[in-house]
Amino acid sequence: MSGGRLIVEADGGSRGNPGPAGYGVLVRDAATGELLAERAEAIGVATNNVAEYRGLIAGLAAAAEFDPGAVEVRMDSKLVVEQMSGRWKIKNADLQALALQAQRLARDLPRPTYRWIPREQNAHADRLANAAMDAAAGLSVASRHPRPESTDNSTVDEARTSWTPTTPKATTWLLRHGHTEHSAARRFSGHNDLALNALGEREAAAAAERLAGRGIAAIVSSPLRRTRQTADVVAEILGLPVTVDEDLAETNFGRWDGLTLAETRTAYPAELAAWTGSVDVAPPDGESFASVARRVRRARTRLLAAHPDQAVLVVSHVTPIKLIVAAALGVGPEVMFRFQLDPAGLSAIGWQEDGTAVVRLLNDTSHLPSTA
Repeated sequence: MSGGRLIVEADGGSRGNPGPAGYGVLVRDAATGELLAERAEAIGVATNNVAEYRGLIAGLAAAAEFDPGAVEVRMDSKLVVEQMSGRWKIKNADLQALALQAQRLARDLPRPTYRWIPREQNAHADRLANAAMDAAAGLSVASRHPRPESTDNSTVDEARTSWTPTTPKATTWLLRHGHTEHSAARRFSGHNDLALNALGEREAAAAAERLAGRGIAAIVSSPLRRTRQTADVVAEILGLPVTVDEDLAETNFGRWDGLTLAETRTAYPAELAAWTGSVDVAPPDGESFASVARRVRRARTRLLAAHPDQAVLVVSHVTPIKLIVAAALGVGPEVMFRFQLDPAGLSAIGWQEDGTAVVRLLNDTSHLPSTA
């Protein structure tokens, strides 16, 4: 239901505070009340507040999968609602980390708002959370207890406390496909089904050798031929299957596909000027960068949910890779015009325990043949 308004109802709790904990969330269509998604998870031993924040994070991630036009979060936790609304400050270290993760997800959503509701109006999410707590109570838990909650409401410090990021919890490697016949001429190359040329095949093999031994657990590719070929070469070296995600395809450039920038400027001067001036403008019969950003956000959310503690290789195109990097930097799609991505260039993003992202590598081409 792309573009509609969504309601997220979330709850979390523990039996013992800290004790066996879990959360429950659901997503509804605000206009019809239709239930679109349910999530519940036992999270081991935690406090009530930690479980409530974990529920909020799961609810925001679930809402992002539907490309909403607006999101309202409803919770019976006054603490979480007031802190996420910016009216209460946070000092507790565990909650700071969770709040940062929630804020990062919220930045990818249009106009999220937070509303406190009485517990009786949150019965559905409460029921899901209690089922998750039942499951947690049946687990053999040896996890560390979080630090006790603090009643001091100091501000969330969104800056990192160290110049040196810790070892990432998960890593997303980003590989652009190798050369095609469009690459050297710098032609718009969108949803066409061009194959790699001979140079592109050598570049894919070189990238595969570079990625060997990096602990990559999964490979996800755009569906287009040039990316599938690149991914297959890497997969053979790493001994992994390739999963295709349609949302990682390149921008549909419509009537511009196959044209150079100069040819486009001659044939479509007004349309090109509008396109370069706004990420909301699409090429004739194509799609805008804003539209691509929404589907790439869905793919990124799925990827991190499926592989929260692993290194994953994404084989894609200029636009999706730039958008993933932009999201890691916490900036909008406008930044795409500010950096270069070469064929078979490698980038890498590390995802920290607190949910923040660190760009660890950008457009590295040191592995490529000297003729590239």
